[in-house]
Parts: sequence; C-alpha cells; structure tokens
Amino acid sequence: MNLPNALTYSHTLLTECVGPGDTVVDATVGQGYDTIFLANLVGKSGHVIGFDIQQAALDETQQQLTLTGLGAQVDLHATGHENVGTLLAPNDRIAAAVFNLGYLPGGDKSVITRPATTLTAVKALLPHLPRGGRIILVVYAGHPGGPTERDAVIDFCQKLPQKIYQVLRYGFINQIHTPPFLLAIERR
Repeated sequence: MNLPNALTYSHTLLTECVGPGDTVVDATVGQGYDTIFLANLVGKSGHVIGFDIQQAALDETQQQLTLTGLGAQVDLHATGHENVGTLLAPNDRIAAAVFNLGYLPGGDKSVITRPATTLTAVKALLPHLPRGGRIILVVYAGHPGGPTERDAVIDFCQKLPQKIYQVLRYGFINQIHTPPFLLAIERR
C-alpha cells in the first residue's frame, strides 16, 4: 500500500468529520470532485455550499450532480469563496470546508486563487467550525502566484492559537515538480 497523496488524504480527513445532515463548504468547486464527494457524505439531509468564479467549472459540476442525483443537497454560487461569510448566519455550523488552491486543471491558468481572498474565506469559516470541524486546504504552488499564496496561508496557519486549533501539514518532500501538500485546520 502506498502513502496517499494530498488530495486523497483530504478525503480521508473529511470522512472523519462529515456525516449525514451536516453542512459543508467546497470553496473551490473546480471540476466538482470534492463537491460530489461531500454531497455523498452529507446525504439527502445535508447541505453543500459550493463556490467558483468560473462558470465552466460550475456548469461541469452541475452536470455531474444531475447525473449522480446529488443536486438536491448542493447550492453552487458563481462567486469567489471570499463571499462565504455573506451566506452564513452567525449560528450556522460548518462541519468542514475544502479548498484546492491554484487553478482549474485544463482551464485558464491565469485564473488562480489568491492569498487575500483565500484568507478572507478561511477567516470567515473558522468561527463556524464546531469542535472537531476541519478546514482542508490542498495547496498547489507550482505556478505563477502559487508560492505567494502558499507562504501567506502557511504564515496564517502557523499563527492560529494552538489552544483553539490544531494545524497539520501533510505532503511529500522528495518529489519533483512542486507536489501539492495539505494543510488541515481542526477546531479543538
């Protein structure tokens, strides 16, 4: 058995904290893989809130949701994840959120996630995490702008108070081409 890569491990971490009836956030819908995964975890009684700034990504994801019959529990928003706070009431609980930072595979590589919007979203989500709730960030930094976002996100996570949050960093360190790594923020 091989060690799981960052993306595969993100699903393991989400499976541990998300269950039927939960509300979760897919902050970067992209090709919809995480959206579908989360929709299965929360079931018909749960809710997935998805964000993407690229209509093509939302269209592809909506098609997958229709084909799988999982659309009822998913709301997709054609806006940046930095707006997640405007959709949440103060008492809303988010069991988990997932981000895939970088660009849409097969899409326009000039459209990337950015440190300011990513950190705005993470900061908006933190107060909504219950104990054991997690924010998962899969960090792809091998593109222009990627190292800047990587450094900003790591810096932010390192400063989170350890009495309230645990932060895990997981990734391969002996692979070429800047492999992605995972940051998992868990509320204690």
